[in-house]
Amino acid sequence: MSNSSKKLVAPIIITLLIIIYMIALFITWSYISQMFLRLLGSLILLVLMGVSIYVLIERIKEIRSGEEDDLSKY
Repeated sequence: MSNSSKKLVAPIIITLLIIIYMIALFITWSYISQMFLRLLGSLILLVLMGVSIYVLIERIKEIRSGEEDDLSKY
């Protein structure tokens, strides 16, 4: 396993855990009787899942390009 592959494992696992947690919340919120709250909660969770996946993709690009430490630029 190469060094960059090892650095990809943690962000992927964390993102998967966050998405699994959000899916569990989504299922739990589907039992709310008020339709407005159900839709609002579902929309918020879907946006957060999308942002999580976007951040993961950006992190993978950073690791593959060698820009792992953004603080070194400053």
